[in-house]
Amino acid sequence: MNLDPSQVPVFILCGGMGTRLREETEFRPKPMVPIGQHPILFHIMRIYAKHGFKRFVLCLGFKADLIKDYFASFHLRNADFTINLRTNAVKVHELTQDLDWEVTLAYTGELNMTGSRVAQAARKYLGNAEHFAVTYGDGLTDANLADEFAYHLTRGKIGTVLGVNPPSRFGEIKLAGDQVVEFCEKPDIADTWINGGFFFFHRKFCNYISEDPGCVLEREPLVKLARDGQLNVYRHRGFWACMDTQRDREFLSKLVESGTAPWLR
Repeated sequence: MNLDPSQVPVFILCGGMGTRLREETEFRPKPMVPIGQHPILFHIMRIYAKHGFKRFVLCLGFKADLIKDYFASFHLRNADFTINLRTNAVKVHELTQDLDWEVTLAYTGELNMTGSRVAQAARKYLGNAEHFAVTYGDGLTDANLADEFAYHLTRGKIGTVLGVNPPSRFGEIKLAGDQVVEFCEKPDIADTWINGGFFFFHRKFCNYISEDPGCVLEREPLVKLARDGQLNVYRHRGFWACMDTQRDREFLSKLVESGTAPWLR
């Protein structure tokens, strides 16, 4: 089976309030928090586009208008332009971002949970697609998502989740008696796997989710999918990071500014 990634809709959860990043999300939704020159949402979309995924459905909620305004004026934000103040005619000059993406902006409620947002958006915009992707608006990776999608197709299960090794929040020291023999500032926990937030689903997964505002993707839908033996993991030992705090944002911004951001290579 060889489905074209460009025909696979990618649902991105952009509706949460981002309370752990209050310094930024008091003024804008978390996916619009900048990492370098662009919001983290743009970085996420660029990761997918690099692997051939071009159709995006943004599941909006908190401060949805700011995301809508960003994309409605995307060309003007990324180009020189001339405006005639009498006629309001706009002439766009050279574009700095010439993208062939299709972006649907879907309002899914101010306080709705993740499963509800995906269910609402899928009902309206999944169309005839056999498979779709889901991710959050705050995670970055250098995983090959085209390979994960191919893995998903060959395994024949309803769902596939990117499994990643969680980075430790604390340093680790290995001892021999009273002597430190190895010091790691923040080692990855190599034998532990967590939800990396980059999913692929067959459309049958729509039977597991509900438009009820309280439906949480990570609770009953994914728990039941796993218990039904219909959820596989695609293991990735490379780069993965989630922007939960201001410290996380500063770390990701430094990677971009230094030219060493793994997801941009």
